[in-house]
Amino acid sequence: MTVNTKKKVCFVLPSLGAGGAERVISYVAQNVDASKFEAELVIIGFEKDSQFTIEGIDLHYLNKPRVLASVPKLYAHLRQNRPDIVLSAIGHLNTIMALLSPFFRKTKFIGREVNVLSVLKNYSHTPKKRWINFPNYIKLCYPLLDKIICQSNDMANDLIKNFNIDPLKIQVINNPITGDFNLKKPGDFSKGHVFKLITVGRLAKQKGHLRILEALKLLDLPFHYTIIGNGHEKDSIFEKLEELGLSQQVTHVPHTNKVSDFLCESDLFVQGSYVEGFPNALLESCAVGTPVVAYRALGGIDEIIEDGVNGYIAEDIEDFAHKITLVLSSLQQWAPKTVSKSVYEKYGSTVIMSKYNSLLETI
Repeated sequence: MTVNTKKKVCFVLPSLGAGGAERVISYVAQNVDASKFEAELVIIGFEKDSQFTIEGIDLHYLNKPRVLASVPKLYAHLRQNRPDIVLSAIGHLNTIMALLSPFFRKTKFIGREVNVLSVLKNYSHTPKKRWINFPNYIKLCYPLLDKIICQSNDMANDLIKNFNIDPLKIQVINNPITGDFNLKKPGDFSKGHVFKLITVGRLAKQKGHLRILEALKLLDLPFHYTIIGNGHEKDSIFEKLEELGLSQQVTHVPHTNKVSDFLCESDLFVQGSYVEGFPNALLESCAVGTPVVAYRALGGIDEIIEDGVNGYIAEDIEDFAHKITLVLSSLQQWAPKTVSKSVYEKYGSTVIMSKYNSLLETI
């Protein structure tokens, strides 16, 4: 009789919608070391909302509209399957898992935080009254977790300084490059070239699209700007485009499954975020070899961007416009292979998955 010595790991997500946390955790669940771990993925929401294909592991939908409504079914699932490790992602789900943890003394609970919480509240679309008690929930619940994964050093420092989380409970594991990205071909930037700029992300206040537009108005070179994403700030962005007279130089793509193609065809990725978790789109832009100009902000941006190697970090609107001009006027010098290598060496799948496997093995 063969005894199964693999650790049972249950990954839990609110949904499989088109979000960064959903993509990363579903990727991790499918790519943990199968010789050591038996993985399953539990989704609070509905199969009809899924944007990702899951292969090679057990997948369970609880078919509940909200995390809170799923607690009885989630508890029953954990009680029946008795995983050795539970790994959840996103703050409100992490707090629920933390509260369930005392009922499963032999199970280790890991929460993966996705935001710099103390800064995010200033830009969230969520009504402020719902944020009032959230810091207290974090302070109360997160200490019940055995480990907390942070995507960036900024996020880890935020939890330690502003939420009094024990540093020994925190481990920084950056996001992996989750796709197979083709390296772009070097461009032809002969006279008359219209430079192609791009931003990928939700149209949300925290993403800073308006300050990108303010900087673009200052440019003295031909460009076309593509915005990929949708969200609550769409009307404000289009109003700003009209105000600045940029409407004819901007294309809006609400949704596409070919983001990597757009990134390859672009000359420069621009990011206006006021706060990030760990920006996947910025990482993917570098992965295909397209350099980046981003505003300085918390959330791993300064961990990804190496000034003069894969892009620049700007301090204000004027500096942002200056850095864009600096890159676009010397694009022949920004070798796609060099830009891509700068992120694959640190955030390639093999590098990041080894950190996840090590954590799951030693916890």
